[in-house]
Amino acid sequence: MKKIVNYVVLAIVTILVLFFALKDNFNETIHQLLTMKLSWLIVAFLMVIIFWLLRSWAIHIFSKQIKKDYKYSNSLLLTMRTQFMNAITPFATGGQPYQVYFLNKCGIKPDVGTGIIVQNFIVYQIALVLLGLIALFSNYILGIFPKNHLLAKLIVLGFIINTIVIIVLFIVSFAKKINKKIINITIRLLTRLKIVKDKEKTLANWNEYINNFHENAKILLKDKKMFLFTILLNFIALICLYSVPLFVLYAMGDMSSMNAFEAVITSAYVMLIGSFVPIPGGTGGLEFGFSQFYGFFVKGSVLSAAMLIWRFITYYFGLIVGAIAMNIKRVK
Repeated sequence: MKKIVNYVVLAIVTILVLFFALKDNFNETIHQLLTMKLSWLIVAFLMVIIFWLLRSWAIHIFSKQIKKDYKYSNSLLLTMRTQFMNAITPFATGGQPYQVYFLNKCGIKPDVGTGIIVQNFIVYQIALVLLGLIALFSNYILGIFPKNHLLAKLIVLGFIINTIVIIVLFIVSFAKKINKKIINITIRLLTRLKIVKDKEKTLANWNEYINNFHENAKILLKDKKMFLFTILLNFIALICLYSVPLFVLYAMGDMSSMNAFEAVITSAYVMLIGSFVPIPGGTGGLEFGFSQFYGFFVKGSVLSAAMLIWRFITYYFGLIVGAIAMNIKRVK
């Protein structure tokens, strides 16, 4: 039932986005879409595919630390399935639980798998915040965007939320005593509410889970070069993803409105706004951010067409490929 609600909400918001994108210049936007250069459009798709490949490489590095015979093909399959799970759930919350489930099916126990997924998410968030920080300083120094109080507040809010996520993840990974206190309080409360029947057994199970989780977290972070390398992989992956709008504009014949640096900085701003929108895929928030920030470089039908193609390549393309991947058997 919950999935159905997510699909309905996603469909409604998508229809609204299409309506507002096309209502003012429908004919011109359709013309822009039909006359795009296929070569540059293929490059835009390739940037997203490289993003998936690099993210798969990062999680594969963590997984190989635990299971030496773990195949890259499984990591790639997991990444594609995660695209689907993230796309259909608010705040992309469906991806990480599914990743733990998938790793368990591959022979990596849930407590160890949780450690892998948390570390992988940490390096991704660090790369995301680093790019956001570079974008903030670049705009402050170069004045890329005119001052807008609403957008400035949204950007700061997005940056703070993503930074808090990193802090919480580090606490989860390394503050064993704090985690145990939280679990103890939660289980006692659930026992009083008659949800947990055997308090002592449940506490013992969770304490063992936390101990195993933290031991494996230490193993994963023992190799500092590996940790920095996975941050670099995610950093490059995000640059590829952030460059998609530039190649979409090239596909429409616009070679001069912005350069690669401006495209990456602008996309970083868009992602900071869209990351805290509680709708599957950040739908609505990301489109708003795109129209506001890329609107400083292009206007009218070019902006509308670019937004629609960009959104398809970076979101709906992953949703489709992820749905196909959900029906592919993992490599044994």
